Amino acid sequence: MALLQARAALQSGEADRALALLAPLTAASGRSVQPAELAEAHNIACRVRFTLQQWDRAAGECELAVRGASNNSDYHLWLGRALGEKAARASFLSAYSLAKRVRAEFEEAVRLDPRNAEALADLGDYYYQAPGIVGGGTSKAEGVAAQLDRLDPVRASELRAKIAEEHKDYGTAERDIKLAVAAGAHPALQWIGLASFYRRRERWAEMESAVQSAAHAAEHDKKAAGALFGGATLLIRTGRNAALAARMLEDYLAAPLKSEDAPAFTAHLELARLKEQLGDPAAAQRERAAAQALAHDYKLGQDSRH
Repeated sequence: MALLQARAALQSGEADRALALLAPLTAASGRSVQPAELAEAHNIACRVRFTLQQWDRAAGECELAVRGASNNSDYHLWLGRALGEKAARASFLSAYSLAKRVRAEFEEAVRLDPRNAEALADLGDYYYQAPGIVGGGTSKAEGVAAQLDRLDPVRASELRAKIAEEHKDYGTAERDIKLAVAAGAHPALQWIGLASFYRRRERWAEMESAVQSAAHAAEHDKKAAGALFGGATLLIRTGRNAALAARMLEDYLAAPLKSEDAPAFTAHLELARLKEQLGDPAAAQRERAAAQALAHDYKLGQDSRH
């Protein structure tokens, strides 16, 4: 029961509650908890720490999860993600060592479950971004895209778009992202991918139009509420349409299904900043209080993911 509640708290952005539920399990060190449950508790704790951007602690928890269940593909995937965030912030020498570990964890996740589309997508992302000295390479990424064709064509198109953009083939990249939008079961999420592409190309009007399309699609898809957060974040980062961004965050926070990729406490803090910009300091204070109630030690200034 505690694991189910902790998992639900993670998804709803209740970081403090999730950690409080997990603490008795992880503190038991296996004495009164089944090994599989202990490993799962460490994996959930890793993911909570990940949302809080506590990369060292996230990696430590994920390492314990892998140690407790080394044949679990998802545990290796999450360890690779946590190590990747550490690598992005490390010195050159440390980043080199960590990058090799990231690749090894992603490859192990795929080896353990060749049908794990999330793991394949992350491995493909690693390959196209990383230099050859740490095992990267475009040809490897293209091979992963071919594997994804059979499992998840949407992710395959998204990966091919990234590879094309890396090679400055922007026309092909845009085409492949639009293929993902057309094929996606939850197209609101793919609309955000297209909006992000337009942001990088500084095509502002098209970016905002894609964000609005995402918001419209999310109205009819409870499983795509995270697109509201993503769209609002793009508007905030580019200083455009603060009123729409605030409305999207409010809709996201009111949605019955949230995503750990879009932590509710971050949404509250972003909304607080928008409310201040829109001249409503009282509402901004309420949003900060709501964020603190969910994750007392998280600060908006930490949020560098978007």
